[in-house]
Amino acid sequence: MISVDNVTVEFGGRALFSDVTFNINEKDRIALMGKNGAGKSTLLKIIAGADKATRGKISAPGDAVIAYLPQHLLMEDDSTVFEETTKAFSKILDMKNEIDELNHQLETRTDYESDEYMAIIERVSEVSEKYYSIEEINFDAEVEKTLLGLGFVRADFTRKTSEFSGGWRMRIELAKILLQNPDLILLDEPTNHLDIESIQWLEEFLMNSAKAVIVISHDRAFVDNITNRTIEITMGRIYDYKVNYSHYLQLRRERQEQQQKQFAEQQKFIAETTEFIDRFKGTYSKTLQVQSRVKMLEKLDIVEVDEVDTSALNLKFPPAPRSGNYPVIVEDLTKSYGDHLVFKDARLTIERGEKVAFVGKNGEGKSTLVKAIMGEIDFEGEMKLGHNSMIGYFAQNQAALLDGDLTIFQTIDNIAVGEIRTKIKDILGAFMFGGDDVHKKVNVLSGGERTRLAMVKLLLEPVNLLILDEPTNHLDLKTKDILKDALKAFEGTVILISHDRDFLDGLAEKVFEFGNKRVLEHFEDINGFLRNKKMENLKEIERKGK
Repeated sequence: MISVDNVTVEFGGRALFSDVTFNINEKDRIALMGKNGAGKSTLLKIIAGADKATRGKISAPGDAVIAYLPQHLLMEDDSTVFEETTKAFSKILDMKNEIDELNHQLETRTDYESDEYMAIIERVSEVSEKYYSIEEINFDAEVEKTLLGLGFVRADFTRKTSEFSGGWRMRIELAKILLQNPDLILLDEPTNHLDIESIQWLEEFLMNSAKAVIVISHDRAFVDNITNRTIEITMGRIYDYKVNYSHYLQLRRERQEQQQKQFAEQQKFIAETTEFIDRFKGTYSKTLQVQSRVKMLEKLDIVEVDEVDTSALNLKFPPAPRSGNYPVIVEDLTKSYGDHLVFKDARLTIERGEKVAFVGKNGEGKSTLVKAIMGEIDFEGEMKLGHNSMIGYFAQNQAALLDGDLTIFQTIDNIAVGEIRTKIKDILGAFMFGGDDVHKKVNVLSGGERTRLAMVKLLLEPVNLLILDEPTNHLDLKTKDILKDALKAFEGTVILISHDRDFLDGLAEKVFEFGNKRVLEHFEDINGFLRNKKMENLKEIERKGK
């Protein structure tokens, strides 16, 4: 058991949270929830030992292994993917090397009666006991199985980690964590860089093989599938629910309704008591009653209602000229990079007003086809854009394209047109840019903040064909809902590349699956598509084997 004991964190005299206490037991699958800025990532870092609390402590058995996957990694090395992943077993391999070295000393030394010789015997006995108590592991087989599960192919194993994007390097680090068989796994937004198949694999691993897990995630479906407990940080304290995320939402609503009722009753009591005191404070016969009620008010613990974000914002895309009936028509499109064939003879037709999802493992051509639609790459075959198609494109690197010298407010003010200009601060607030934040320069923003700002910018440009490549990676649940509602109301055409099932649910009405060098059209929503995928496990294994 690992325990969090009276942990308090203060910044500049203000408490982020105070006296947080809870235990983490084996088989706990905990979702750590709370609004942005509540302190979720800070608490995770403290449990991991990466940060220190102002007061309080984390208690764990001496041999407990706590593994932590942060949102942003700083991994710089020149290892291959396989070599880097094998470092998960470095402690075990170090023990084996130490045993070999100690045994060599025992064989070559002749000072059998010396204290040093006896110390070597004691040390080799101690390390050997630990080493041989570990279940025998086929390291190479475990590394291979885990890397394949997280979406790598065998050809990737010998490539340098420096050749991979941040998202794939995140997967390497995740593989190392999973292979350590830790007592507690701490995950901060683990699904941001995973495709749907890899998320399903991770879910099954965490549910069936992990000992204990704490996860921060904005992927509602992922959180619901893996957790059996929800800890909410709000107003500097925690609430601990022994239920998954959806059930927690229901219980939290009931709790807040009860608090609101108690608060209203207490305010009524305070008002009536204050009125009595004011009316009779000069009346001799009522002096004792007045004094009694004054003391009662002084001792009263005021009921606090937990913060509820009641701000609601209905974002609407600005009107744009109507496009032709078929904004995108692709005929027999083939794309290769040298000898590497991405896909062959892809065919798809997207009608005006359709909202479709591009899904499939990373590297199967989703972003490549988008680049072909945008006219950014050469290809074989035919690509037709419909009459009057006006494209709005949100790329995964969209944040890097913003002007760093402008403020947040200027970035949006420069493109906002008409009545929407009066609501710029409201819109920015909905995307977590509140108060004085709007005057920050773009070049001081984090990657996540830039991503959110790029999304706001896109929302305000008049287009009739939206192409969004992983738009939800850095958005919290509330902001994702705002974006999703805006896309539902959007009268134009939408192409979504996303691994976020909850976001796609009720939004994408058709799915194009990328895999095995082909693009397959599925005339069903994301739930129907996933149901069918679950029935095709053998084909998935064959595909991964290839």
